[in-house]
Amino acid sequence: MLDAIRRSEQLSRVELAEVTGLSGQAISNIARRLLDAGLVREAGRQRSAGLGKPRTLLELEPTGQYAVGVHLDPAVVTVVLLDLTGDVVARRRVDTPYADDPDVLIAGIAATIEDVMTLAAASRDRVVGVGIAAPGPIDAERGFVVDPPNLAAWHLVPIRDELRERTGLPVLLDKDVTAAASAEKWAGGGGSFVFFYLGTGVGAGLVIGDEVVRGSSSNVGEIGHVIVDPDGPVCYCGRRGCVGEASQPRYLVQQAVRAGVLASGIDLDDRQAVDAEFARLCSLAAADPGPAREIVAALAVRIAKVVEDIANLLDLERVVFGGPHWERLAPLFGDAVRAALDGRFLVRSVHPFEVAGTVLGVDVGAIGAASLVLDQTFSPNPSVLLQSRELVADR
Repeated sequence: MLDAIRRSEQLSRVELAEVTGLSGQAISNIARRLLDAGLVREAGRQRSAGLGKPRTLLELEPTGQYAVGVHLDPAVVTVVLLDLTGDVVARRRVDTPYADDPDVLIAGIAATIEDVMTLAAASRDRVVGVGIAAPGPIDAERGFVVDPPNLAAWHLVPIRDELRERTGLPVLLDKDVTAAASAEKWAGGGGSFVFFYLGTGVGAGLVIGDEVVRGSSSNVGEIGHVIVDPDGPVCYCGRRGCVGEASQPRYLVQQAVRAGVLASGIDLDDRQAVDAEFARLCSLAAADPGPAREIVAALAVRIAKVVEDIANLLDLERVVFGGPHWERLAPLFGDAVRAALDGRFLVRSVHPFEVAGTVLGVDVGAIGAASLVLDQTFSPNPSVLLQSRELVADR
């Protein structure tokens, strides 16, 4: 019933019976419980056809539940608080200068969660849990971040339990790209698509037939070692031209320095300095044709090669770009990817392939993490209900 109301925004009890297949008596009983619990509210009356009396509409009560979402990227941590309707009611974004020290960073995340709840004036007993979107690989069953390539000190870090202990809230862990794909689906973008994450690293989240794909160990989407340029930079895996390494802001800034676009002397080991120069490179590329734009266009071609392979393999309808770097790249990137993909999608005569940016902005990973928690409230999917055992046990 909650899911039906969420999807339609407002429904009467008669309409709920039609949508869910439940009896009128069952609908009345459940509606009473939801009203008493503060999860739904009455929203006026709907004129009925004929001479019947007007029907009372039900809608979600936004303050009925809240969920926290945390997106951990090696360069920035984003924390959001969603209400029951999925709207962001508070947010914080903080740099992660101590990302290589798990204890310091987790303590900082816990403090930021408290700040966000205070900012929203959210009743703590209405906050049902925390979702974490972290770079892979992860061990979802044990709640560990295993060995993410851009967080050198993060080996088997039990982030789920550590954050639960610091906040006193139930915690779920998912991979960042999967959480972002979940957020796009939550926002109404169903069907079959790949969410292409552009951050300190790259990754691909998958939704096929309206279902989020997680893989056997919740680590789907590890595309960083797809080779897109045999003459490209040497990756930490030992091979040359992996898309993950060739998409790093560090590598792009290095290219720009060599091309004379950016001044030399940049400390490529300083993440914040590299991020600032990367932002400058994107601005220069958007402003005028020239070497800066050529560097970004070449990146788009490399990314398009990976998108092409995924789209043709899985017969997808679209690619959705997002992540911390998407807004900087968006002015040029979308058109460049479309041009690179033109004619290479093999079933284009059957259906088109769309290139789009996320509708949720830079918060998409954090929103996806919070939606993992809200999904436990809404989803009638048995696999999601099984996934909720962690939340039930914690509460």
